[in-house]
Amino acid sequence: MFHPSGNHTLGAAVVWCGTSRGRDDAALVLVDDDPRWTAPVASVRWGRMVTDRPGTGCETWGVPNVAQREGRAAETAQLRGELNPGSGITHNQYVMDLLQHPPQWSGPGTSPWGGLSGAAVYCDRLLVGVVASDRAHSGSGQLNVVPAYVLHHDPAFRAALVAHGVRPAVLEAVELQQLADPATASDRRDGMMRSPAALLQAARQTVPFHGRRQLLAEMTAWCARDGFGAWLLHGPGGQGKTRLAHQLASLLAADRWAVLWPRTDATTTELSEVRHAAKPLLVVLDYAETRVQQLTALVEAADHHPGSTRLKVLLLARTGGDWWHQALTASSLAQDYLEAAPTRLLAPLEDDPDARPGAYREAARAFAAALPRIEGLSGYDWASTANSLPLPVHLSRAAFGNALTLHMTALADLLDATGPAGRPDGTGRGAGRGGTTLEQAEGVEDRLLGHERRYWLHSAATYGLSPGLSTATLETALAAAHLIGAADREHADLLWRRLPALADQPRDRRDTVTTWLTALYPVAAPLPWGTLQPDRLAERHIGRALDANPTLADWLLDGADEPQAGQLLTVYSRAAAHPVFHTRLDARLTDLCVRRHRQLARQIITIATRTHHPAPLITALATIITDPAIALHDLITLATLFPDSTRRLAHEAVHLAQTLTDRYRVFAETDRAAYLPGLAMSLNNLSVRLGDVGRREEGLTAIQEAVGHYRALAKANPDAYLPYLATSLNNLAVDLGAVGQREEALTAIQEAVDFRRALAEANPDAHLPDLAMSLNNLANRLGEVGREEGLTAIQEAVGHYRALAKANPDAYLPYLATSLNNLAVDLGAVGQREEALTAIQEAVDIRRALAEANPDAHLPDLAMSLNNLSVRLGDVGRREEALTAIQEAVDIRRALAEANPDAYLPYLATSLNNLSVRLGDVGRREEALTAIQEAVDIRRALAEANPDAHLPDLAMSLNNLAVDLGAVGQREEALTAIQEAVGQYRALTKANPTIIMNDLQSAMDVMTWLKTLPQ
Repeated sequence: MFHPSGNHTLGAAVVWCGTSRGRDDAALVLVDDDPRWTAPVASVRWGRMVTDRPGTGCETWGVPNVAQREGRAAETAQLRGELNPGSGITHNQYVMDLLQHPPQWSGPGTSPWGGLSGAAVYCDRLLVGVVASDRAHSGSGQLNVVPAYVLHHDPAFRAALVAHGVRPAVLEAVELQQLADPATASDRRDGMMRSPAALLQAARQTVPFHGRRQLLAEMTAWCARDGFGAWLLHGPGGQGKTRLAHQLASLLAADRWAVLWPRTDATTTELSEVRHAAKPLLVVLDYAETRVQQLTALVEAADHHPGSTRLKVLLLARTGGDWWHQALTASSLAQDYLEAAPTRLLAPLEDDPDARPGAYREAARAFAAALPRIEGLSGYDWASTANSLPLPVHLSRAAFGNALTLHMTALADLLDATGPAGRPDGTGRGAGRGGTTLEQAEGVEDRLLGHERRYWLHSAATYGLSPGLSTATLETALAAAHLIGAADREHADLLWRRLPALADQPRDRRDTVTTWLTALYPVAAPLPWGTLQPDRLAERHIGRALDANPTLADWLLDGADEPQAGQLLTVYSRAAAHPVFHTRLDARLTDLCVRRHRQLARQIITIATRTHHPAPLITALATIITDPAIALHDLITLATLFPDSTRRLAHEAVHLAQTLTDRYRVFAETDRAAYLPGLAMSLNNLSVRLGDVGRREEGLTAIQEAVGHYRALAKANPDAYLPYLATSLNNLAVDLGAVGQREEALTAIQEAVDFRRALAEANPDAHLPDLAMSLNNLANRLGEVGREEGLTAIQEAVGHYRALAKANPDAYLPYLATSLNNLAVDLGAVGQREEALTAIQEAVDIRRALAEANPDAHLPDLAMSLNNLSVRLGDVGRREEALTAIQEAVDIRRALAEANPDAYLPYLATSLNNLSVRLGDVGRREEALTAIQEAVDIRRALAEANPDAHLPDLAMSLNNLAVDLGAVGQREEALTAIQEAVGQYRALTKANPTIIMNDLQSAMDVMTWLKTLPQ
């Protein structure tokens, strides 16, 4: 090895070698240690092309023949070019089209570019390949390049990197690299670092990854599925979500995937570029609960993605719940693409107390190996300290199941035992002979902040900020920076001017504070600073600042924009969750929200549905709603901000709807003309909110009153109020059906259909979708009371949806498939079996096409229609085809249930139940018995958890189990099963005699048959 500008050489060893003139024509060499050789500080960031768009700029340089002159030192040439992904694709090559004019070459050798082989090819910051040769027949205008993804596909290449201390590589998306969050990049500086806390950042992967093997296997299998897919992984801070995502990304690099971690400030326009991905791409959205708009943009990009390659979105969040439900229901597009997404609560990594000592030791040794790279900490024998550390006293406590807590404890113990502890006298505290105490473990963030503080103050002195500015002022500025943020340096100055201790400082001093923070926590421009990581350290520091100075949040909110206000509430709620503050911050956050509700109303509601610690925000909402001094228009504004559907704020939504109804009722008594529409609307909304919390009878009372008011309003002004009356009648039908008043529900939905039919005739563009929906509901109501007119209603609904789908297939094809599915059920119920089969076959065809383009969104619906197709095929005697259909449905639902058991186990049981019937039809009795036994086992477990929902299904499967047991001669076991089924049906008959009595009679018939069988 040599450097062209020097006159000395270095030794190097080949640690991996590809195949000469092969697809992997490259080598990996290890340069000998030599004081004359300065290794690069940053790790390599690897990339791959992910789109088919031509013209991506690239560059390389080396020592080609054309640059050399006899008798002179080796000279270099730097070349610029473009990569066109389609060129060389068959042989897994990149082709670099040189932008320079090809040289006239008459020298020795066959190419002017001889000697350039092995040169790295970069696209901006990403290493995408290695020059292999001059491309034949190009007139020296093109170079063949071995892509990085080819090298990473070789396990030996990856093993060589890891064996020499290089972290598992990730291939970043070349064309999307400007979207990438620099905080998650794989080129985090591996040289000297200033802060011990930097070692805890997930991107650094200081502690080797371990555990989670089963989950990783499930996630890699999910990635292997074709097309688009989303996965939500949630859990408390420090549970290991981000670290797991990095590990998954590393594994995918071996399969030629690219990975993108988008910036938090990436716009929807920028994210739309994901639609051009033509190679496997994983997008990781960290803190997804605060990035719903970006998630929506990614869904829209997926909708425009061709679907021919894999595009996966991994969502990392501290909590599931309302924000996820809102994301699902934000649009029909979001529902299509996200509804079937697996969701997983990440369990503690170190759940087994017996495994924690080993994990603690492993973490301590990993940190000991890395601590010499921290400025000022290279002179200690960290390895010996790590080996001699006593184990924490309370390692068996549940807190140590959290991976970050365990790792922070190991790092703090090392620093306290050997390094300076961040106290004024610089002395260490030590973990003590007995190891870390419980008190030290619970305050591990504060212990690490002590060491971080030394870094802050040393840097502040370097920039001349201290002693001119006090330590308290500097620490408050740092807390403010992380609590509310700034978009750029000018935005940052506005922030400093809101802090009394900095407001009177000259501009150059305030700018120096910004520069100091940029140096502490670098970030890509235009953002002025990054964040203290891991987040739990930042939250603890911010909490300390808010605890010491309760007015800090008010200072920061004066003049804050909406994003800043949202960030403040988010981070404040996270900080308040730390138990060290003993709920003091809860009360202060609630008071802040109440006092500034006009400024913060939108953020209070939004953050309450997203944070893992919503209690202070929910208390604030309850306080605002009950305050008689709050004006009506403020309550109306608040109501418009509530999500249409919310579980976390469901009771507050009822309370607010009731308060508005009460207010409108009082006003309507004095001015009926002005306030009756508002009263009717508030009653309609109240009925919906009451239904959301299961208070059906009260909801029915409210909607009945709303319908009465809308009747009066529509009589006086039908053009304005008929649509509202139709909507309230639709809701009335829902509430009546929920309380068992089926005839009355039918009357209400029939009237709603009549109104919407008239409206649709006058303005089909506006009202035809509503008519189709109400017709679908009418068909269901007619079916509930056994009236065959339901068939006519669903046929009309199908006709409307067919027309709508023809004009807008993306929006209405799924609805057409649903109505066809319902049509098949109604046709089968009246004995029109061939027509039912035709309808369900069309539904299956539509849903199969939808599932091929977007399996995660439409596979569940396809499975449902396949289940129904099996029934219809069985009705017409096509038993083998019926068995094929139900087997496919079982396979799909089994895969869905493995990823998301809460959502799909009931459906799997249904299909297994039907599979047993179809297997019995073709004489495969033993297999039928296996299927029905599995269905019974699933439904028994479900019924134990929720008997009201699942006991009828369990009784039905027990009935079928008895039949299959009897068919194979197991009479006594069959009698046991049918006796249990009869017992359950008797109990259910008391609650719903009309429906269950037929099932009971069927079970009694089975029991009679079994008793006739020989013992």
